[in-house]
Amino acid sequence: MRGPRGYDTCRRPLCRAAAGVGGTVAAAFTVLALAGAPPFGAGPERAVREPEATASPFSPVDTLRPAITLRDQWGADPRLLDQKPRYADGVHAVVIHHTGHANDYDCSDSPHLVREIYATHAVGKDWGDIGYNFLVDKCGTIFEGRLGGVDRAVVGAHTIGLNRGTAGIAAIGTYTEGVRVPKALRESVARLVAWKLGLTGAAPGARARLVSTNSSSRFPKGTSVTVPSVLGHIGAYETNCPGEALVRLLPLVRKEAARLQNKARVLVKGGGGGDLKPGKHGAEGRPAGTGRAAAG
Repeated sequence: MRGPRGYDTCRRPLCRAAAGVGGTVAAAFTVLALAGAPPFGAGPERAVREPEATASPFSPVDTLRPAITLRDQWGADPRLLDQKPRYADGVHAVVIHHTGHANDYDCSDSPHLVREIYATHAVGKDWGDIGYNFLVDKCGTIFEGRLGGVDRAVVGAHTIGLNRGTAGIAAIGTYTEGVRVPKALRESVARLVAWKLGLTGAAPGARARLVSTNSSSRFPKGTSVTVPSVLGHIGAYETNCPGEALVRLLPLVRKEAARLQNKARVLVKGGGGGDLKPGKHGAEGRPAGTGRAAAG
């Protein structure tokens, strides 16, 4: 059995990542409870499984859920997988990363980039799986990352010491000072944040209480810490990730995610179905302009 795995990936370019997403989504959900966040960490230990996450205020298929390109659709090779999912009681905070790739990639190549990152994390770094929970390309396509279920609180390997109770979202590219962040990417990240935090009733503008599991983070092991519900990787670990351009946009991401949650609450209160116009980045679960055949 391998020991804990995982380091800070955002500190240097990885391989390449992501493609396809968008679309319309489901309706019908129960009650929306609103409430109200560190480098790659030790990955989950093999064969250790946690209890199911607690019941969610959202239906598994709700109007906030964005279109997501799933693992089998972007071509995750099961032969590289050497890790079983672990679960937390919920996602209380979201950690934003960037992958360090050049920004001139074609979005049709995103699935190939995601497969490269998967291979680097699972085999090259010996983590057994991809570290991020989700990846988003510059066209706004959202990709499922770590195995375990997109609607569940899967413990990733994206922010050492604070993997439990957080979801890692990686923007494919390099977003340092002065770099333009594409609107489609920002909007998809905001929607994904609204949905993932909403599943456990957390508000994007609130703060979350977490317990550090590794002193290599900014917080000694065993320390109870309070962090923003939406934070950059730099807030949890000594790193330049996710880049100054993305860090500056975090207040806007929080605001937009909160707006989406509030709109969803109004729809539920009024008994309305309808969707929240999730964007035009492709059909549910299918990379825009690509398919599994995009594999390299």
